[in-house]
Amino acid sequence: MSESLAEERFRIGYALAPRSVSSFIQDSLFVHAKERGVDLIPIDLEKPLVEQGPFDSVFHKLYDEKWKKQLEEFSLKNPTSIIVDPLDAIEKLHNRVSMLDAVKQLEIENLEIPLQAFVDSNESLMDAVANQGMKFPLIAKPVTANATADAHQMFLFLNQDGLTGVKSPIILQEFVNHGGVIFKVYVAGDHVKCVKRKSLADISEEKLGDSENLIPFSLISSEQSDESLAKLMEATEMAPLSFVNEVSKQLRESLNLHLFNYDMIRDSRDANRYLIIDINYFPGYAKVPEYETLLTPCFLDIAQQKRIRDTCNLDQLENNKTHEEETGNLDHLENNKTYEAESNGH
Repeated sequence: MSESLAEERFRIGYALAPRSVSSFIQDSLFVHAKERGVDLIPIDLEKPLVEQGPFDSVFHKLYDEKWKKQLEEFSLKNPTSIIVDPLDAIEKLHNRVSMLDAVKQLEIENLEIPLQAFVDSNESLMDAVANQGMKFPLIAKPVTANATADAHQMFLFLNQDGLTGVKSPIILQEFVNHGGVIFKVYVAGDHVKCVKRKSLADISEEKLGDSENLIPFSLISSEQSDESLAKLMEATEMAPLSFVNEVSKQLRESLNLHLFNYDMIRDSRDANRYLIIDINYFPGYAKVPEYETLLTPCFLDIAQQKRIRDTCNLDQLENNKTHEEETGNLDHLENNKTYEAESNGH
């Protein structure tokens, strides 16, 4: 479909904070997309969106109320243009209380989320641990999940002594040993790429008795050398592609999003047990090898959706016009009949 579409130009406007531009728009993507009929155009954040364009689609990573209003105005003026993605769907991923709810709705065997608990100021951390039946080690995560530094301040608790002094509200999540490797799955519409990344090493029973009760993630370092880490990554079997694709498909439908990634681990004790531990909206795609071949097909799919919308819109307008003409003719005939009847009456 891209060959026929490439004869046209598909215009994508992107609205990103300056710090996010380099993680999405690089020369390689710009050129790769352009060669296939897709023009990536920066949106001027100092000007109203409705005064810019035209855009067949708008990709964005902005969330304030002013921008929300601009998207609404743009959509009213350009009803067939596609916004990637809806703000109400994105917002669910900014709260770790609701972030993993979509995973619970998936009908996929051997896929779970870790035991976790939201702890507010009215409940003690130990009570939450006991109520949920969680076991140490635990990870503490901020409730808010966004691009701010505070959202990434996480801690590992080896035992209950580490919970002392931790402030709520907070999310507690049970740590599952997973061999020190995490699967990062990047989704761009129907297109998926899974990569292996270094993660926290498994924690032994002996380690749980360590004198360090609470460890910030920033201070957790692997004791493995680069060489041993490389061997570990190579030896770790990738999650089955068919499984990853099915999880991604169902998750995308449940989330109603085009652009996201999720972190998935495989239980060291059960090779058939996978857990999703985190989902992020509009991640740094440029970290993915050959990410251009992931995003450009997504652009082209959206271009096709836009063309379908345009066609349906034209058909609807034509139908409305025909209906109005037919209705108008009938009205004209009725008016003539009335006029004739009145004339004959005189």
